[in-house]
Amino acid sequence: MGGANPGGANGQATDAVLIAGPTASGKSALALSLAERTGGIVINTDSMQVYRDLRIITARPTPAEEARVPHRLYGHVDAGVNCSAGMWVTDAAAALEEARTQNRLPIFTGGSGLYFKALTRGLSAVPPIPSQVRDDVRARLDRDGAEALHVILAQRDSAAAQRLNPRDRTRVARALEVVEATGRSLTDWHRDGLPPLLPPDKVRAIFLAPERGALYARIDARFSAMLAAGALEEVRALAERHLDPLLPAMKAHGVPALVRHLRGELSLEQAADIGRADTRHYAKRQFTWFRHQLPEFAWTTPEEAETWVVGAAPGL
Repeated sequence: MGGANPGGANGQATDAVLIAGPTASGKSALALSLAERTGGIVINTDSMQVYRDLRIITARPTPAEEARVPHRLYGHVDAGVNCSAGMWVTDAAAALEEARTQNRLPIFTGGSGLYFKALTRGLSAVPPIPSQVRDDVRARLDRDGAEALHVILAQRDSAAAQRLNPRDRTRVARALEVVEATGRSLTDWHRDGLPPLLPPDKVRAIFLAPERGALYARIDARFSAMLAAGALEEVRALAERHLDPLLPAMKAHGVPALVRHLRGELSLEQAADIGRADTRHYAKRQFTWFRHQLPEFAWTTPEEAETWVVGAAPGL
């Protein structure tokens, strides 16, 4: 296949293209366009689009789009699994090797900053947590609440406790289960990590930054389109599995509010409003996270990025 190599960062060969951005910024369409022009392969870099149960509510590429170019790591994980960043890195390494073997340009696209950071900077090597430890911590979380667990965490891992909001259920539980399972602070584990998959000087990394008002309007419209396309039925099927509410798939934007609607706690419009608002807030956090954590990404408008694709492919 026609791989695209010349003209990467600092004039060196480009090993991969990284397309990040807030939700609903047009990342998937840009990646598809670039893959068609270069014979590339699109690799999902979004923590929610890995789940097979959530095609509509996470705005995964459609089957027709996936048929146009090779797509990897979309919908390959069951919603009952906690797909950690470490699991994703292992899968991404295999997808990257496939692209290299086939001489295809790997195009990583998504909105999960930690995944992009793992690609170019590596990842902490926290070992798997035994299920009995995780179940015990979650039972205590349900019984006593996040703030009570935060008090215990402060005694076991004061550094982690100081960084975390005492009401942050997910992160407090995670930090506590790590220290209880391993005897080491999460901070300590972060010092010894997995090496990066890609050298940062050999990737072309861009961040799509639409005008905020237009982006928020697009987010709102897309949520309505998701509902029209069957998102509620998708969430209904997920809710009927009675999975742990702390699982990532159960916290995808729009899922908790739609589950509450299905329970009769909210009207559909109330649930949709919550889903839209949560998604807008998430987009705002994505802007902030990438600005501070991955400043090497070149910020561009979606329109400028499309021009770049036309001009750069196939000679990146």
